[in-house]
Formats: sequence, structure tokens, C-alpha cells
Amino acid sequence: MESLFRRDLLAWLSGDPALDAGLNAIAEESPIAAPPPWLGIAASASADWGAKGIAGREVRLALELTCRGDDPEAAAVLSGALERRVATLPAAQDGYRVVVTQFLRSRAERRKDNMRAMLTEWRFLLFAEPG
Repeated sequence: MESLFRRDLLAWLSGDPALDAGLNAIAEESPIAAPPPWLGIAASASADWGAKGIAGREVRLALELTCRGDDPEAAAVLSGALERRVATLPAAQDGYRVVVTQFLRSRAERRKDNMRAMLTEWRFLLFAEPG
């Protein structure tokens, strides 16, 4: 379920006009060939989270937004668009249902060569669709 969820989340993020216009890439990992700004899944992990007779997973996922520039406002605009888009992920997915979408924490850092990175961590609870 975790792999399907990662795929579906990236597809959902790619469909956002603000993110599509503002990012050079949205990828499952850090894109090798794309210049900043880009978005990738930094890490994810899942654990059993089911109920009687219903299979489920708790997926914790970290998204990394990497930008270049002196102005932190440009990165903040993209970060805000990202958080809004993740928070509106539809519950009904192919083969499972997103029961909970929860923002956990974020971290921002300035890196060398005028780079900025923002990491946002999320928790998702998923139930498998019967069938």
C-alpha cells in the first residue's frame, strides 16, 4: 500500500497548477537532472494500522522542497502551496482510502551555494478497500 500511496501522492501534487508552474520537477526521490526548485520524497515508512477485518497502514512521509536564491519568500510561497495541496489529497484512491492526513512538522535550512531546503513530514492512515 505504501508504494501505491507514494505514486498517488506524487500524481496529486503534480496536478496542482501552482506547484507545476513553480517547480522544475516533482519526483519520487531527488531528481538528478532537474535544477532547483524541485520537490521529492525524502523518505517514507509504513507500519500496520488496521482494524478488525480491515487491512491498513500508517505511512509517514517526508517531502523535501529544494530552492535556490536569497529570497526566502519565494520558497515560502512554494512551501505553502505544497502544504495546502497535501492537505486536500482526496480520501478515495484506487484500492485504498486515506482516513487521516496529518501534518507533523517542518524544518527549513540554508545550504551552501545559495540553496534552501524545506522538509515537511506527514502522517497518513490508510484502509485497504475490500475486494
